[in-house]
Amino acid sequence: MSRRRWDAIVIGAGHNGLTCAAYLARAGKRVLVLERRPLIGGSTVSEEVFPGFTYSACSYVVSLLRPWIMRDLELARRGLEILPLEATFTPFSDGRYLLRDGDPERTRRRIARFSPRDAEVYPEFGRVMGELGRLVKPVIDNPAPNPASLDPRELWDMANLGRVFVKRGFDWLAAEYKMLTMSAVDLLSEWFESEALIAPMSVSGIIGTFLGVRSPGTAYVLLHHYMGEIDGAFRAWGLAKGGTGSVASAIADAAREFGVEVRTEAPVERILVEKERATGVVLEDGEELRARHVVSAIDPHRTFLGLVGEEHLESSFTRQIRRFKLRGSSGKVNLALDSLPHFACLPGNGLHLRGDITIAPSVDYLEEAYDDAKYGRFSRRPFMDVVIPSLTDPSLAPPGKHVMSIFVQYAPYHLAEGIDAWPARREAFGDAVVSTLAEYLPGLEDRILHRQVLTPWDLEKTYGLTEGNIFHGELSLEQLAFQRPVAGWARYRTPVRELWMCASGTHPGGGIMGAPGALCARAMLGQRGGGR
Repeated sequence: MSRRRWDAIVIGAGHNGLTCAAYLARAGKRVLVLERRPLIGGSTVSEEVFPGFTYSACSYVVSLLRPWIMRDLELARRGLEILPLEATFTPFSDGRYLLRDGDPERTRRRIARFSPRDAEVYPEFGRVMGELGRLVKPVIDNPAPNPASLDPRELWDMANLGRVFVKRGFDWLAAEYKMLTMSAVDLLSEWFESEALIAPMSVSGIIGTFLGVRSPGTAYVLLHHYMGEIDGAFRAWGLAKGGTGSVASAIADAAREFGVEVRTEAPVERILVEKERATGVVLEDGEELRARHVVSAIDPHRTFLGLVGEEHLESSFTRQIRRFKLRGSSGKVNLALDSLPHFACLPGNGLHLRGDITIAPSVDYLEEAYDDAKYGRFSRRPFMDVVIPSLTDPSLAPPGKHVMSIFVQYAPYHLAEGIDAWPARREAFGDAVVSTLAEYLPGLEDRILHRQVLTPWDLEKTYGLTEGNIFHGELSLEQLAFQRPVAGWARYRTPVRELWMCASGTHPGGGIMGAPGALCARAMLGQRGGGR
């Protein structure tokens, strides 16, 4: 057993675990971070999977990383650079396409090809969503509201939030209610008439969920993804230069500068619990490490049902944790390309290749992809979100070569043949993704030098994401705010004294955000929220 005693041991060196450690150490605490893999970052990782080609293997875009965290930890000074995604491009099999970029007039003309009415409404929709996002923003920058609290400060905060909506009037209250109850498609259909616009916009409502674009509640998930900020520019999305691992590296540099020790290849076997209190951890090699606090940066299922053990928990709490839905529904295909592919509907190397490419040609297409998943099959023709980061960051591939990142839905963790069927189905899943994308990019197969296929099974086995859920738990309404992960335990504390939670399975949820880690550290230090 190590004789050194730490103020806090953080389990997992994902970006939230590192953020929590950095804030604790900045406050003078002695902190140790333990990571089971040989490299840090968790799902926020850059890996040279094939010589010369660096992939953002899992998480691939940055949008929700809180600006106050970037300022507090001086991440720009530590080398973090975000390269904006300049456009959203949706190709259609009939030769048409929709390209939306930062130029309002160009975007208006392109939408008008499908619907002149939608072209006029589109700016107003963006303005309303932006305003709704700003109203909700205090919720994601502060601990989850506790509706049962009698604390005067909390009552005051909730009253202030309510007053903001009341001042906006009935229309704003109605809009917020719709966001909480409607499907993404139904909400968008109240604004737009063209499916060419509704379909690609609706997919933001299903990412991280086992839901379809017509499922109630997906309108809020759409808003969640609408709240991106880069350097204070609301609704901005970008790619981290060097891959998403550079986010984790910059945070780790800050943590180490504050005195944090980070140990890789140090898998934790269990959390030590003595007299209902966490006192440290035991590593898989048998080493015991003691600390005043233990912080879990892994998902709730793995934390409580795995590392803590049901014998240390009330049965009612265990039941709630078991009901916390993970249901991974997405996979990832990363390609190394010999040359740049070209879209049949818009050949050439243009702005459309430097942004976000969405394969979502119709609402029915998306619902059919969901139908496959409902019955335990990966989507034969899936929704895909594609980026070619080497176009804006040539360091990711050899000269003239490129990397392509393809986020895919749906790939259900629970296949009809059983979970263990995934290794045998992995390449068939990859083939379905590539063949579908090749319908829009002729000759794509001939350009592929290497291919990495990550199924939910791989995300669990390699990256520790239980059931392959990229957000440590679905972003469904019943699993948000004061109910994430369990009602009564949404403030980063747990029923085990001195055991804390700081990852995406806690409020305010998933994405490369950093807020769960930072807010957990503030709670441990007796501070309040971080937004300002």
